[in-house]
Amino acid sequence: MEWSFQTAEELAAALRAGEVTSVELTDEAIARIERDDKAINAICVPDFDRARAAARRADQERARGEDRPLLGIPVTVKESYNIAGLPTTWGMSPQANFMPTEDAVQVSRLKAAGAVVLGKTNVPVGLQDIQSFNEIYGTTNNPWDHGLTSGGSSGGSAAALASGFGALSIGSDLAGSLRTPAHFCGIYAHKPTLGLAATRGMVAPPAPPLPVDLDLAVVGPMARTARDLMLLLDVMVGPDPMTHGVAYDVTLPPARHERLGDFRVLALEEHPLIPTGSAVRAGVNRVVDALADGGARVERHTPLLPDLTEAAMLYRQLLFSGSAARFPVDSYEQLRTRAARLSADDQSLDAALLRGMVLSHRDWIEANSRRELHRHGWRQLFAEFDAVVCPITPTPAFPHDHNPDPLERRIDIDGVEYPYFDQLVWAGLATMPGLPATAIPAGRSPEGLPVGVQLIGPMFEDRTPLRLAELLEHKIGGFQPPR
Repeated sequence: MEWSFQTAEELAAALRAGEVTSVELTDEAIARIERDDKAINAICVPDFDRARAAARRADQERARGEDRPLLGIPVTVKESYNIAGLPTTWGMSPQANFMPTEDAVQVSRLKAAGAVVLGKTNVPVGLQDIQSFNEIYGTTNNPWDHGLTSGGSSGGSAAALASGFGALSIGSDLAGSLRTPAHFCGIYAHKPTLGLAATRGMVAPPAPPLPVDLDLAVVGPMARTARDLMLLLDVMVGPDPMTHGVAYDVTLPPARHERLGDFRVLALEEHPLIPTGSAVRAGVNRVVDALADGGARVERHTPLLPDLTEAAMLYRQLLFSGSAARFPVDSYEQLRTRAARLSADDQSLDAALLRGMVLSHRDWIEANSRRELHRHGWRQLFAEFDAVVCPITPTPAFPHDHNPDPLERRIDIDGVEYPYFDQLVWAGLATMPGLPATAIPAGRSPEGLPVGVQLIGPMFEDRTPLRLAELLEHKIGGFQPPR
């Protein structure tokens, strides 16, 4: 039997029943990577010798009657996580030889749960792209069409899962970096509530792995089913044992509902700042039809929805204020000069990007205060709804574009070009207020490419969108291997 596309749940059951060993699963995964990854380039740092050793230990532990949530299951890890003895570069050439001496907290949790780490997956430079390519490890291709991107920045992990290279992966998300690759590659991913899962050791080299509370950015699970997402999320959640974990642990509340017909869902397919392509619009409507067919209450409009334009502008400011914080002084001063020339009437996304890059601390505090108003608006909305279904990006996967200046790139939406980074408005809808969001497959484009949507849920109620994702999987289908 071939195990490569079995779910983590199925693999765990087979391991417990003695139908397969971890060594056999690991050898099969390694053989598939060695055979198929030359065309995909998802696994940028293999760790096969240690994986085989970990698999042997897992089999020995199971023979002694031990069991853990992921015992013996092959997984991958995004390159940006520190793993002792493997390079962590974030795709940045000056850091090509940086070698951490300790595992990131999430890698430690994976290993403590019994997972077998096959290796690390590819990323864009500095994790700052919607594609995954860099000078150290090259370009990761989409398993459905090698001329297209697999997404970013967790593009290597998404491509690995879609190709059968391990059952699970862990990634991170600041600008859709879990959700966009899942959408492009036809898999599942979950962006947890901000602060729910510790991030220590997921840090740009050569910075020390300190227990920092990040703004906007989270770490989260990727899988080929919604139930596997929950399995992995349960391993990842919890505060850093060096800080908040000294005082408390986390218990996620149960999903609000168990039956599809009990859910109240707001469906969004239009954004005031960028159109939604026809393929993605069809994906949203496919999910809406499944919800309605299952008896769920679906609404298209509500006065409770926070203003989408202001939300996008706030997200743009908060996002790019962080990305430019470590720019060289001369580059930063050039940005300040350009921003000063902007007209006060210019409220475009490009202007918000530039203003965000040079945001003063005073202005950041003001933006953060407006974010809290949006969070309060979402709390009011989720008193009436259980989830929001909407796009992740306006289009399916697009062709590789390695223009060194991302501001010169364009995204084609049904034949019309738009600025490349404008597509982030949908990812920012959940990221700016820190809400959980689950990316699910929602069918195929006319060209046969995967199309996904996101299910946004109430803060710290991550099980609610995950349960909805599981119920929808039974209605509309889930992951399918690339043809």
